[in-house]
Amino acid sequence: MTVRSYFLPRSLPEALSLLDAHSPELLVMAGGTVAMPLINDGISLPDAVMGLRLAGLDTLERDVDTLRIGATATLTQLLNQDAVPMLREAARNTAGWSIRNMGTVGGNLFTPPPGGDVAVALLALDATVTLASTRGERVLPMVDFQTGFMTNALAPDELLVEIAVPIRSEPTAYLKFGRKHANTPAVVTVAVRLEWAGERVAVARIALGAVGPHPIRARLAEESLIGTGLGAGAIAAAAAAAVQECEPFTDGIATEWYRRKMVGLFVGRALEQLAAGAAGEGR
Repeated sequence: MTVRSYFLPRSLPEALSLLDAHSPELLVMAGGTVAMPLINDGISLPDAVMGLRLAGLDTLERDVDTLRIGATATLTQLLNQDAVPMLREAARNTAGWSIRNMGTVGGNLFTPPPGGDVAVALLALDATVTLASTRGERVLPMVDFQTGFMTNALAPDELLVEIAVPIRSEPTAYLKFGRKHANTPAVVTVAVRLEWAGERVAVARIALGAVGPHPIRARLAEESLIGTGLGAGAIAAAAAAAVQECEPFTDGIATEWYRRKMVGLFVGRALEQLAAGAAGEGR
């Protein structure tokens, strides 16, 4: 253990002041489910650490059309909300109960693939993130936050403080495929949200996890669905497009080839699930 200084701020202004004074050397963590194993194994050797558990960022608030999630709200807290069903399903599919009790929603955005299951859902839901520093706040779409493998749009003196998720009524689909039924890293994660105009798809969001440097949008697949009635041909075309635009990798869980094949299969299954629901509603 190399940590010489540990800070535990009791408010956001105190946390931002400490970050301003000690960045970029200061390691920031909340639940520690990602950072602590790296420290314990000697992979990460920070001199100073700041914990956010007492900084007041663990709230979960619902207004008329938005669920506002504090960055240090736990995954277990997501399980206990009903405003956004996809987030509840994503949390249920993330690790085991002990990790969900400690792991935070904000921290999930920093988890490298094949983790980050909640981040995949947030991407499909058009979530936004609020970043704060002593200079003020700025809001970014989730799609612009993650910029590469283990890189993001945070400035050295900024903290992720809140995630805002629009509350909508349309059905969504969330599927995670791993080697086991539970508590398993993903081979692929698929989150899909569709908006309808009559009997046609008006807006499509397809997010993929564990098949790129971070959760990614399958934009060509989304575009292929616009104006369709979500028939078998449209589903097959979207699944094929997702296969072409994903960026899978090989690791100890799955090969690049296998991940790519599973993208097509599970995008198709998610869309078939939504098509069956639409048919039941008479679309």
